[in-house]
Amino acid sequence: MSFTKTQKLVLAALILLLPTVLALTLYFKLQSQAKRSITAEERLTPMPKIILWAWERPEDLRFINPTQTGVAVLAMTMRLSGGETTLRPRLQPLQIPQGTYLIAVTRLETDKQHAPEFSLAQRHKIIAGILQALGNPRVAAVQIDFDATTSERNFYQALLTDLRQQLPDTMPLSITALASWGLDDNWITDLAADEAVPMLFRLGVDEKQIINRLTAGGDFRPPIARRSFGISTDQPLPRLPSGRRVYIFSERPWSAEAAHQAIQGVQQWQ
Repeated sequence: MSFTKTQKLVLAALILLLPTVLALTLYFKLQSQAKRSITAEERLTPMPKIILWAWERPEDLRFINPTQTGVAVLAMTMRLSGGETTLRPRLQPLQIPQGTYLIAVTRLETDKQHAPEFSLAQRHKIIAGILQALGNPRVAAVQIDFDATTSERNFYQALLTDLRQQLPDTMPLSITALASWGLDDNWITDLAADEAVPMLFRLGVDEKQIINRLTAGGDFRPPIARRSFGISTDQPLPRLPSGRRVYIFSERPWSAEAAHQAIQGVQQWQ
């Protein structure tokens, strides 16, 4: 089969262009894969199903089994007052076994006497503080504890959106949540967090409504609030759906016995 001069030139051009076409195809394929968003479920999968909160006091948790139990440690408290944001780092020691899944918790507080401005600068300072905690290579996830009022929600929503963009893509972002947020109020539905942990203790005026709903087999409305619970060792548990992550709080420093009893109790219905 013979080719004309024009056909030979076209064929030569195609041969020369083939590597470039293949390279471009591979590039765009890789770009498409890189842009695929990691889901909340994928981020949360490595996280243990039982987490002990370690608040601002000396805690020795070397007795836990790190393959089954994680630790959420209060790493810092940040207080917003007027245009100022002050950071108080954790000052109490924490001892945990090697390999423990560690969550760095940031507590946000607002000054009721000097209402915060909720400025962009304050948002940036909070995020900088949280990112600083990632300097500890043992930190596997971050959590924010903020009882945001209605007037504070826009600030909180923007804070979480900015923080999610600056965290490593695979790192979970967790928040605690007032249980009332998951009843008839859907404002947490679209927050840029992987889980909102309903706090099922110190429920206040909403306690009867929440307990009655859960006892009757009901659940929280936003999907983000159906992945975990927060409970306390000093309050009886309502009937809870199984299969969820459970954070356990203790008013007193953890002992091996108290932790064992709490974990065993959770495992019976989890």
